[in-house]
Amino acid sequence: MNNILKIKLLNFKRFNNFEVYFDPKLNIIVGDNESGKSSLLEAIDITLSGSRHKVETKGLENLFNATIISDFLNSDRKYENLPKLFVELYLSDQFEPDLNGKNNSDIKTCDGLKFECYPNDKLGKEIKEILKDPEAIFPFEFYSINFNTFSGDAYSSYKKYLKHLVIDNSQMNSEYAIREYVKDIYSSISSPLEKNKHHNNYRKHKDDFRKNTLVDMNSKLDGYEFLIRNNSKSNLETDLALSENKINIENKGKGIQCFIKTKFALNRGSNAIELVLLEEPENHLSHLNMKKMIELISSADNKQIFISTHSNSISARLDLRKSILLNSNSTSPILLKDIDESTAKFFIKAPDKNLLDFVLSKKVILVEGDAEFILMEALYKNCCKDELHNSDITILSVDGTSFKRYLEIAKKLNIKTAVIRDNDGKYQENCVDNYSEFTKFQNISIFSDLNNANSTFEICLYNLNKNLCDNLFKTPKRKLEILDYMLNNKAEVAYELLDKKASDIVVPTYIKDAIAWIRK
Repeated sequence: MNNILKIKLLNFKRFNNFEVYFDPKLNIIVGDNESGKSSLLEAIDITLSGSRHKVETKGLENLFNATIISDFLNSDRKYENLPKLFVELYLSDQFEPDLNGKNNSDIKTCDGLKFECYPNDKLGKEIKEILKDPEAIFPFEFYSINFNTFSGDAYSSYKKYLKHLVIDNSQMNSEYAIREYVKDIYSSISSPLEKNKHHNNYRKHKDDFRKNTLVDMNSKLDGYEFLIRNNSKSNLETDLALSENKINIENKGKGIQCFIKTKFALNRGSNAIELVLLEEPENHLSHLNMKKMIELISSADNKQIFISTHSNSISARLDLRKSILLNSNSTSPILLKDIDESTAKFFIKAPDKNLLDFVLSKKVILVEGDAEFILMEALYKNCCKDELHNSDITILSVDGTSFKRYLEIAKKLNIKTAVIRDNDGKYQENCVDNYSEFTKFQNISIFSDLNNANSTFEICLYNLNKNLCDNLFKTPKRKLEILDYMLNNKAEVAYELLDKKASDIVVPTYIKDAIAWIRK
């Protein structure tokens, strides 16, 4: 099976210079908004399609990196400095003569495809005249759109070297999107010759219907006759629909539509499709159908799959090591392929929902209990006189036994991470020796009360806020000691403190230290 080994982008959307290697089977592209997840799939789709029409429909002004264009317009506007755009797909070496050559920026002999846009030299004189005008806009209309293999041969949508299918579940509410999807399926499993025959037969059947069925109706019209539409808006591909159990998928719910589309694309029998681009598969899916979707993707072994997602479940349960992380603050991809197998398997099995929030954060405070999580924003404000959301710091509540799993990722991604945990009566053993393997990493630090007697967060909080807690939680009918009550009702106590006394809480020293460290 042919697959994409690597992609290189130059001045494509937000990527002015980008390169990343792909897994031959599964690639999970994870990122926040504006990180370029969809742009990466779009670059692959355009290049594989070889379609000038697709590029022209999108518009070069929407494909070029906006900063590069702005920089050029604010420069001396020399013709020879006009920016170029390219997308290169390096394919697994099949030594296909039509694909193999050095027509790539690596100047390496291999199989591949290249989509590029550059100034049309034949129109150089006209472009130079335009550039002389200080008020001129960028001359996108004078650019050439080219699709070439690495051998230098041109290709188009009529000759696809790697058949692919795009499933954009974010657009499922559009009738046009469904029609385009059905059209793509039809195109992916039929050859150009088959399509020509089908279109001809369909047009013939329309004409036969006009001649044989409408003839009596037309005889009643004086000087007029009924015709059957046959144009770009009414032909075989626009009239085709897709059904499951005789029910048109347009008549099914959005979640079921998403599932059916993905199931069809990944079906072992649809061997004509070699590569699937799956945009946000989690959209419209219930929890149960999400699990089915994950099982479906996991079992697909005859295609290369690219997924863009916001979902913790998708990224973690399909194996973190297949993830490509993108962030809106950077254009450099981060790969998790080097994470150890036990950590990857942990996130596949664990019911954890924090993973994406963690990997997409610059700074994180990990806490081990609901009480700490509930009160952390208030404690932060009491320390810094500022709101937590202004600081680019993420607070995550994690089971204490899972801290090291997150720290394994933190050391790979250089995420500044503070762990706030209870000492459980053994500070040296639980909070120092237990994390000795991470002490050499300057982006990781562990914080806990040094006094073994202050074994939990609640004890630390009570000892510093005794009068406040006694007055707040003491009732005539309550027989438990206030501290015992706090230890037995951690979440409820935290909510009540947050609701009634948040600004009065004295913050434990180890939490102050953690906040001061993470803010640096």
